[in-house]
Amino acid sequence: MDTLQRDGRATVAVSPREIEQAREVQAFLDDTGSLLASLAVAAGPSASRNLTMPSELSALVFHLVDLIGRGCTVTIGSIPNEVTTTVAARMLRLSRPSLMKLIRDGKIPAHKVGSHTRLYSRDVLEFRRAQLEAQSQAFDELRALEEEWGIRE
Repeated sequence: MDTLQRDGRATVAVSPREIEQAREVQAFLDDTGSLLASLAVAAGPSASRNLTMPSELSALVFHLVDLIGRGCTVTIGSIPNEVTTTVAARMLRLSRPSLMKLIRDGKIPAHKVGSHTRLYSRDVLEFRRAQLEAQSQAFDELRALEEEWGIRE
């Protein structure tokens, strides 16, 4: 594993051996059915200190292992508590004017910081989740109509 750090960012390149190790871990988890497994870490001389990671962090690590094992490129970042309308619009894959209309219509909560509009990241992510859910439901309804009417491509 090679790590390049610059400007508060780190790029980690994994070796083919590490990818193979990730596949082995994922295969073990698949074989044992341990979807909700927790990760235990031992450190110190003779592994004298042990720690069990919280389930949320364990889930993140296992998800990363799965992605690395499949050869995916992984980008990890943190999201600030508050975001600007420009950042929120990018997160929602909308134009900023469309986002401002949603805010004016009360469809997504926002607040003012001085003269600037800000949104809580949790509200933006919840709105995005609801958007995706509605899209999925609409698609399912469309497929049901196609089947009902006997439409094939």
